[in-house]
Amino acid sequence: MALKDILPGTLGFGTAPLGNMFRDIPEAEALATVQAAWDDGIRFFDNAPFYGAGLAELRMGEALAGRPRGDYVLATKVGRVILDEVEDVSARDLGEKGDVFKHGRPNRIVNDYSADATLRSIEDSLKRLRTDRIDIAWVHDVAQDFYGDEWLSVFETARQGAFKALDRLRDEGVIRAWGLGVNRVEPIELLLGLDGPRPDGFLLAGRYTLLDHGRALQRVMPMVAERGLGIVVGGPYSSGALVGGPNFEYAPATPAILAKVAAIRAIAERHGVSMKAAGLQFALANPAVAAVIPGASRPGRIAEDRAALEETVPAGFWRDLRQAGLVDPAAPLPGGA
Repeated sequence: MALKDILPGTLGFGTAPLGNMFRDIPEAEALATVQAAWDDGIRFFDNAPFYGAGLAELRMGEALAGRPRGDYVLATKVGRVILDEVEDVSARDLGEKGDVFKHGRPNRIVNDYSADATLRSIEDSLKRLRTDRIDIAWVHDVAQDFYGDEWLSVFETARQGAFKALDRLRDEGVIRAWGLGVNRVEPIELLLGLDGPRPDGFLLAGRYTLLDHGRALQRVMPMVAERGLGIVVGGPYSSGALVGGPNFEYAPATPAILAKVAAIRAIAERHGVSMKAAGLQFALANPAVAAVIPGASRPGRIAEDRAALEETVPAGFWRDLRQAGLVDPAAPLPGGA
């Protein structure tokens, strides 16, 4: 089933911040943020066991407890199993994500993309989320940013294990859709080139944003569109860099990135456009994109995201970005600018 037929709107909620991403978020603040999303009308929530070693899912389960299950769509991820035993959080090897979740739970995280681990992961997520079903399951982080030169062997394990298991679960009606949840385009290209498993779409984080979209445009977006699949864009603000934050790709932004942000901001200010509107509306202009899921750790952020989605952005803004070489010549822009 196409993602656009499953998702209840173009704006969803990415729950990574609920796993205490970058800071120790008070429980009440986390729950209030989900409440703000619900009150706004958001009904798509994207989770992962990895976010705070189960913390984000536990908080989501608490926040949605008692709400009719048919009223919202839940996604989560497989590839990592969270154990009851604890470990030294500072000793974890999280690839390029380093200390992102150092404030999460200390439970041991085991990387495992086998079929058995996939089934266990979903079972565990159901308990943490306090629900009886998952709508979308993404295979999490089978890419270079986590596994370096080993990523292809990890992908192969997932091909023989997680992909086949999720294909079967989807065909049996246990889940409605599956795909990859990654921060790189290469795993998506590789999966789409296989004869075997039939994914329904992808969660692509950080690779189709105003600050970084060239590689995705070359192959992934056309391949996804041709097959009638869909992309959920995660990290549309590039870890906050686009909207004035210090991080890009979970690490301090480079001078080159900061210069690009400044150039976009100058044009945005000239046209009276908010940076959030520029980021969200750019991503959604691509026909392959089904939804965007900016993360939020404070209730007020939800209203900002909704306002950005509905903001009127003049065509001249997009034209100026194009003329300044700040967007790829091939990138679809809102209103056909």
